[in-house]
Amino acid sequence: MVMQEDFEEYANKAKTLPPNQTNENLLIIYGLYKQATVGPVNTSRPGILNMKDRAKWDAWKAVEGKSKDEAMNDYITKVKQLLEEAGLPA
Repeated sequence: MVMQEDFEEYANKAKTLPPNQTNENLLIIYGLYKQATVGPVNTSRPGILNMKDRAKWDAWKAVEGKSKDEAMNDYITKVKQLLEEAGLPA
């Protein structure tokens, strides 16, 4: 499947993004990645004192209605955009 191969390629490229990415962008790609690889949220929401995991859970929950292919496509598009903004090859 071409989409799966492209998704895996961009998942690896996402690891090369500069560390100055905004939390918002990191949460967007996290949520899309989880939706594409795991599917709908399958855990309970972390407690209020666990802010980092709660934000990640919220980002995943925000894209819960997307199909696997939609999530993969949106993930690839977002990572491409972030790579281009950082001046790296997409």
